[in-house]
Amino acid sequence: MRLGQIHTRRGIINTPAFMPVGTSATVKAMNQDEMKDLGAEVLLSNTYHLYLRPGHEIIKQLGGLHKFMSWKGPILTDSGGFQVFSLSPLRKIRDDGVEFRSHLDGSTHFLTPELAMEIQAALGSDIAMAFDECTPYPATREYALNSLQLTTKWAKRCKEAVGAYRDTPLQLFGIVQGGVYADLRKQSAEELIEMDFDGYAIGGLSVGEPKGLMYEMINFTTPLLPQDKPRYLMGIGDLLDVLEAVAAGIDMFDCVMPTRNARNGTLFTSNGRISIKREEFKRDSGPLDPNCECYTCKNYSRAYLRHLFMNREILSMRLNTLHNLHFYLDFFRKMRDAIGNGEFVRFRKEWTPILQNNFHED
Repeated sequence: MRLGQIHTRRGIINTPAFMPVGTSATVKAMNQDEMKDLGAEVLLSNTYHLYLRPGHEIIKQLGGLHKFMSWKGPILTDSGGFQVFSLSPLRKIRDDGVEFRSHLDGSTHFLTPELAMEIQAALGSDIAMAFDECTPYPATREYALNSLQLTTKWAKRCKEAVGAYRDTPLQLFGIVQGGVYADLRKQSAEELIEMDFDGYAIGGLSVGEPKGLMYEMINFTTPLLPQDKPRYLMGIGDLLDVLEAVAAGIDMFDCVMPTRNARNGTLFTSNGRISIKREEFKRDSGPLDPNCECYTCKNYSRAYLRHLFMNREILSMRLNTLHNLHFYLDFFRKMRDAIGNGEFVRFRKEWTPILQNNFHED
């Protein structure tokens, strides 16, 4: 495990860092002032979604993504590779890019490494991700190798293309693929390191593989990456997984878990997850989490939060999301403090049984 800082033109990101997901230029149910007050130092948005709607050229004309969404801090943009993989059932992968149909209206598009860089530069990203081919699970070794080779080719093209946008300087991260094959992960890492990216991500995990196998790949791959560059584990935010990955030396995380769970009524507390729709909370006048200092916990009872959720009130999504994001960002703050004080092992030991404690939903 380690502490670090990522310096961007719009601010410093203290690591290990959690990046709340604002896929379409918004963290669902939250405004940007609230995100700042919660202590978020960086937000994640997505190339695929913003390309389709409203369009990167429109956002550029309006002054860039930061101005468009009124966020002054750093923004990392995902390249769209995973979204093409997960949202488009009709896609054709070729050497020069991916043809896919929009999940919005069925229109046909062709996304290339060069276009992915053009979009992210137009958005004004602080950290951009190379365009990759996300290897599914299960995948044969032959498929994983072909996917890896394609990702390497595209990474090189992204590196070459981004040079044209130095008037809007951004940091470019390469993405390690290779499926669940250790030797392919090693090959991918070595090929990307030779290209000298600003940071390195581990992609293609948490796509259906057993958790033990995911941990094996994290612990194998992370030490292969440069110690003086940020290491980003993409799309993984279960806090038990975070503890494993931080112990391995990962610096950056993103996940929709806190926001998506909040909208579904699942809330994270210092005693484990709870489902706020449970009957037991109908007359519960206590705070959601007595150990939490967020606005939701200081002002509202479990009974009220349940009432809002059962009535599908918009305020339910807002209060639940605010709490879950506070919990996540506070967890990362406490984890950084523990690492700084040489107490990460104790921190992990204390939190593991709590994070494993989930109440069953009705």
